[in-house]
Amino acid sequence: MQSLQKVKALVFDAYGTLFDVFSLGKRLSEHFPQQASSINPIWRKKQLEYTWLRTMMGRYVPFSQITEEALRFACKQVNVSLSEEIHQDLMQYYFSLDAFPEVPDIFIQLKSTYQLAILSNANREMLDQAAAHNKISQHLSAIFSVDDIGIYKPQPEVYQMLVDSFGFAKEEIAFVSSNTWDVAGAKSFGLKVIWLNRSAGQMEELGITPDLTISHLKELLDS
Repeated sequence: MQSLQKVKALVFDAYGTLFDVFSLGKRLSEHFPQQASSINPIWRKKQLEYTWLRTMMGRYVPFSQITEEALRFACKQVNVSLSEEIHQDLMQYYFSLDAFPEVPDIFIQLKSTYQLAILSNANREMLDQAAAHNKISQHLSAIFSVDDIGIYKPQPEVYQMLVDSFGFAKEEIAFVSSNTWDVAGAKSFGLKVIWLNRSAGQMEELGITPDLTISHLKELLDS
């Protein structure tokens, strides 16, 4: 892994990279057996779109609110009623998502070589709760939330927080994400970027290539 030899900090996106957002589909199925497969992709799509729209409009709200707004949109789109009880259950579930099974053990091994951190669109309460729930807080040097600056990824100012906090050069920070738009944003900013491509997906056609593509986090141990 020649391109990452000078890396001092490994920074991870949260949802889809460390925390299993795909399990939300199972939870939705418990409440909406017939419509869950339609609700879930709309919920995720609108969640992302609202972060980008609110950043462009200068109308920042915390990610937890965006998540609720996107969920309400998705339910209306497929014409199902979202009761307060179901709404609260889904939001609480989002706050306590399990990490992918390999994450805690890999963090234990990586922290002897790198400073580890999370950089996410989620607000700090969501991130702190998820890290504590999965018992990885003690392995992290920092948790970075866009709440601190009031704009969402992939704005360059978000990734600049890493440089300002660590005091490292951009090429000494490697950012790991499963989200291709996030990979593109971090690489465009100038960080070393690792794309966690769990599902044999397609990279964005933006003329941007990650420094490394992996299919499982355990591959980081070979660096």
